[in-house]
Amino acid sequence: MHKPQSTTRGAVAGALLMSLTLVPAVPVLAAPTQVKPGFNVFSAEQDVEIGRQSAVEAERQLPLLNDRNTQSYVESVFSRLAAQAPGTKFPYQIRVINARDINAFALPGGFVYVNRGVLTSARTEGEMAGVLAHEISHVALRHGTNNATKAYMAQAGLGVLGGILGRGRPTNTAQIINVIGGLGMNAVFLKYSRDAETQADIVGAQILARAGYDPMEMANFFELLKQQSGSGGGASQFFSDHPAPANRQARIQQEAKAIGATNVRRASGDGEFARVQANLRGMGTAPTMAEISRGGGRTSSSYPSDRTTQGRQDGRTSSSYPSGRTSQGRQQGNARIEAPSSQYTDFRQRNDFFEMQIPSNWRAYEAENGFGVTIAPEGGIVDAGNGQESIRYGVIVNHYDPFEGSSGRRNASIDQATTDLINQIRQSNSHLRAASRGRRETIDGQPGMSTTLSGTSPVTGEEERVTLVTRQMGDGHILYTLLIAPGRDYNLVSPAFNRMVQSLRVNDDAAHASNQ
Repeated sequence: MHKPQSTTRGAVAGALLMSLTLVPAVPVLAAPTQVKPGFNVFSAEQDVEIGRQSAVEAERQLPLLNDRNTQSYVESVFSRLAAQAPGTKFPYQIRVINARDINAFALPGGFVYVNRGVLTSARTEGEMAGVLAHEISHVALRHGTNNATKAYMAQAGLGVLGGILGRGRPTNTAQIINVIGGLGMNAVFLKYSRDAETQADIVGAQILARAGYDPMEMANFFELLKQQSGSGGGASQFFSDHPAPANRQARIQQEAKAIGATNVRRASGDGEFARVQANLRGMGTAPTMAEISRGGGRTSSSYPSDRTTQGRQDGRTSSSYPSGRTSQGRQQGNARIEAPSSQYTDFRQRNDFFEMQIPSNWRAYEAENGFGVTIAPEGGIVDAGNGQESIRYGVIVNHYDPFEGSSGRRNASIDQATTDLINQIRQSNSHLRAASRGRRETIDGQPGMSTTLSGTSPVTGEEERVTLVTRQMGDGHILYTLLIAPGRDYNLVSPAFNRMVQSLRVNDDAAHASNQ
């Protein structure tokens, strides 16, 4: 992709703006709301890989604005905001699309695009900055690959909860992405829930305050868009991709008050902003995204028709499994699995997070990222088609942060954390239903819970039984163990399952150090 010229010209423009204005001290954020990124099976490096390849595809479809002065100005504002983004230091970069619709989007890994319509419709630099800060927040919170994780979980089932199954071979990002519809301007990366929008509002407000802007400028612009969206003002697509949360202005105002940024008055860069606007208006009217699409380009909301068609042909919807998977899985569903050996070996997770005894004829497969381990006998993991694997017999052990993706909720009890994880499991494995009430346990000296779920597996066509065992950790997180087998064989493998759980030893300090 074209790399934004963010070094020399952006720095000069930024220095010029700073020399012309006196910027008051950035307020200390008194008590910012802590927003947890959602469950994600991708690494931050994979975010960048996915985003970079998607950006190449996007720029083949979108008309980028070829105006050096506008690009340099937008980069100067954007880089000031991106410097305040929390979390992973992604290679943030911005490009301006020559379209008059009011919209913006962010691809995973830091690749942000803003339509010319945002620049001409915003009333102040702060309002434009609010849109950019909002998109940066989607990147920082990794909302694109969080959505991709959910879509992949719907296809790959429980195996994802042990990390992405690879059975000894490296994780193939392209193969995973193909399952959910491919790279480019995939709707999976670009359309968010109202909860995700609230999170981006909260973090965006924090970024704005740290960069010296009034967070309410973001709320003011969103309110303007809301008014225009019902009157054909070109903002309707923004709310299609970014559904407005309830009480948006009040929530942003609440965050501004919490971080002591209610009276922020940054010395304005609106003079330069006005000159950029005048320059853009002098270029004539920009086309709409619909007009661009009709002319052969593709828009951020009209995703490639060949990708959508391919998804339908392959059965790649969030609620169905690939057609080849069901038939192939059922063909393998009756294969006999060797009984667990009476001899056990000691297994230690590579980060020293936990150790347990496992049957000597079972094998452990560690995820490339994180703590996840899948332990299964020969034939316990079946090829379900399209590069996906499904667990028929086996055990998954992993770490879970309760209420991921939430704002401010912490220190969940073991009951609450277990319920949250069950909800997560059932969102992507809707065939499973609770077959027993949660029972309190003591796991390695700490409070725990056990719950059994069951249902007809869409992969094998037989009853699948899953026992979830959770153990509380000192930081409020939990370690979970999933014990998986067909219902008809569950009693045969349950002694091995029981021994594995009873032998579990957890190193809370190792998990805490890794999470830091």
